[in-house]
Amino acid sequence: MDHSHDADREHLHSLGYAQELHRGMSTFSNFAISFSIISILAGGMTSFWLGMVTAGPRVITMGWIIVGFFALLVGMAMGEICSSYPTAGGLYYWSAKLARKNAAAWSWFTGYFNLFGQIGVIASVDYALSIFIGYFIRMFDDGFELTSTNIFIIYLVVLAVHGLLNTFSVNLVKIFGDISVWWHVVGVVVIAAVLFIAPSNSRGISGAFDRAPEGLTGWTGGMFVTVYLFCLGLLLAQYTITGFDASAHVSEETVGARTEAPKAIVRSIYISAIAGLVMNLAMIAALPPEDDVDSYVAIAFGGEGDAFLVNAAPRLFDFALGSGLAKMLVFIAIVGQFFCGLASVTANSRMIYAFSRDGALPGSKIWHKINKKTRTPTNSVWLGVALAAAVGTLSLYQKGGYSTAFFALTGICVIGLYISYAIPIYLRLKNPDFQVGPWNLKGHHKLVGWTSLVWIGFISILFVAPLFWPFWPIWGDDNNILDADGNPSGFYKVNNFNFTGPLILAAALFVVLYWQFSGKKWFTGPKVQGTPEELRAIERELDAVEHGRAVDPN
Repeated sequence: MDHSHDADREHLHSLGYAQELHRGMSTFSNFAISFSIISILAGGMTSFWLGMVTAGPRVITMGWIIVGFFALLVGMAMGEICSSYPTAGGLYYWSAKLARKNAAAWSWFTGYFNLFGQIGVIASVDYALSIFIGYFIRMFDDGFELTSTNIFIIYLVVLAVHGLLNTFSVNLVKIFGDISVWWHVVGVVVIAAVLFIAPSNSRGISGAFDRAPEGLTGWTGGMFVTVYLFCLGLLLAQYTITGFDASAHVSEETVGARTEAPKAIVRSIYISAIAGLVMNLAMIAALPPEDDVDSYVAIAFGGEGDAFLVNAAPRLFDFALGSGLAKMLVFIAIVGQFFCGLASVTANSRMIYAFSRDGALPGSKIWHKINKKTRTPTNSVWLGVALAAAVGTLSLYQKGGYSTAFFALTGICVIGLYISYAIPIYLRLKNPDFQVGPWNLKGHHKLVGWTSLVWIGFISILFVAPLFWPFWPIWGDDNNILDADGNPSGFYKVNNFNFTGPLILAAALFVVLYWQFSGKKWFTGPKVQGTPEELRAIERELDAVEHGRAVDPN
């Protein structure tokens, strides 16, 4: 262990940084961070409605296989780079080192898109968690109203708790991360077992490749629509399998980071894809029979009292099992989502800390500060929480209960993160002088890298594409989808516009203008903190404060 610590410290020094963060994470704990952020109990549950209303069970089943394969390629391409540059900055640091010219600009754009994506992760995860918590409260108290205001209040409380837990100690976060892995594994086994065994009137596993009832999204007829809806349904798994760059962001806290962080990235992806497929197959098996369209629609869309699409999974549990077992499964999902949000705040705080260490953010001196007693970037934690709270206010402007805001937040999350993934992958492909680390692709980087870039381009288009036909009504006071004339019957009209595209464009415009009029004048990319002697002096001071000793000037 001491030899590994020394090797990690010396390699970090060679990259220009002191060992300011506490290095105590094992391989398992590093894996736990990414696995918790991917969290099939979060994305796989809260986005289940997306598969239901697009191509139905068939895309839910095939999506985990297709998306899992391509996401694994993206993770492998990133893992090779991480093996050479295991720093908390992760992607933006990689871009700076890989770019053959305009390194500062590449680093700037990568860092800001990564930051936007991570804020989207925190916001989308904790917002969906808040909706689940609201549903859970109403399972015990019928008088509790699922309104946007009530959900937002819960959201703020959840964010505050995640901020507080990340403030105390990295060891506390590590413990929760380790628990999270087992909670997800055992939780999926319990959920799958209950849903496969308990329901008496369901479609069963034979329905894994059934189609969704036509017209749920307003798109009807033709092969093009069928393919289009299938592609949109892939976003269920794609939203879930993201955020695995977290293993890179905690690499400065990981023992043996040059091999263990890349392994954790890859492992978190394929294990999540397998577990997600098993869990969603069980949920498909618990769906009502194919001829019971009314129940299927009710589960997907809810009603006036609960029109949050995110709650399709809890409604399915209620339908298939009754309230007793349903409460248990919803509770399992809530705890898993809580761990996911906690890990998301952790990863984001390390990214903000590193980005500020290199002076890229307004007020960098504030956000780069380390709590010398706990060796955690406390200020960065609360900046991430505050930004997520601000983004969450979008939810207050939606009518009814349709999760317009949630779909926009997931789009920001995935597009922001995957753009930041794509830039260093592209730069690595264009840099023949790149020196691979101990974990590498054995010369297959071109095939893996270019395939990854094509996939990222494809999913980015899907996340800005319209899901519902404009202003398509999504719930009704009867159980009919369309009336005799093919028009919605008894449904309320709400704005289903996909705000992801405009928000991403606004973010990109901000980054470009900020760079053009300010950033390029002072941001030069990752900075060297000092000479080896100066780096060791920083570490001695932190070690002394952490252990309550006087500072040794030598």
